[in-house]
Amino acid sequence: MDIPDMDRFRKVFLKYTKKAFNQLPKITAPKILDVGCGTGVPTIELAKLSKGEIIGLDIDHEALKKFKRKIRKLGLENRVKALTTSFFNNPFFKESIDIIWAEGVFYHIGYDTAFKESYRLLKPHGFLVMVDTLESIEKEFLKTKSESDPFLKLGFTLYKRINWSEKAWWNEYYQPLEDTLKNLRASNIDPENYKHLSQHENEIAMIKENPKKFDCAHFILQKLNK
Repeated sequence: MDIPDMDRFRKVFLKYTKKAFNQLPKITAPKILDVGCGTGVPTIELAKLSKGEIIGLDIDHEALKKFKRKIRKLGLENRVKALTTSFFNNPFFKESIDIIWAEGVFYHIGYDTAFKESYRLLKPHGFLVMVDTLESIEKEFLKTKSESDPFLKLGFTLYKRINWSEKAWWNEYYQPLEDTLKNLRASNIDPENYKHLSQHENEIAMIKENPKKFDCAHFILQKLNK
């Protein structure tokens, strides 16, 4: 078991998930695909907010085991599914999804190919909600697009943008995590967990060096009919 329980820290960002979801127009029982769902922290929240069908995709077997345990514990088996598969090797039909949710994953899998698959899967006028750092979206992706609405060539238009609080990753996540890890280091913890602590401490050192570099936003995009 990881030390500490990272889900407890990750839940601090659910307020941004809620805010973004509440900007969407009302869709009765939407079918939502959460790409890179991990242990399902935002996925479970989307199930509560939408009352729809939620499918979480990830290639991390261990994370999905934890997610599936949550689904069973909450009695959500009839509405929430966890699939071990890549976004680019998914079993869904064309234009079968109302909302695609992707928090912190498109940068890693490639924006252009991720947008192409999102366009294929979304119903007409469906929504793609993505989160990434402003640096990766604005400096590495949008700078290559010249249009006033840079998402047009990808088949989308920008519906809403919701910025997270400045230095949110540091102030709301990594600084509290750092305090927790310091306390663990000072206690008699099992040496088997040292590796886990070191991995988290390396992340903390990276974020702490320049917290603003990791500022994020939700980009809510709507599919256009070509």
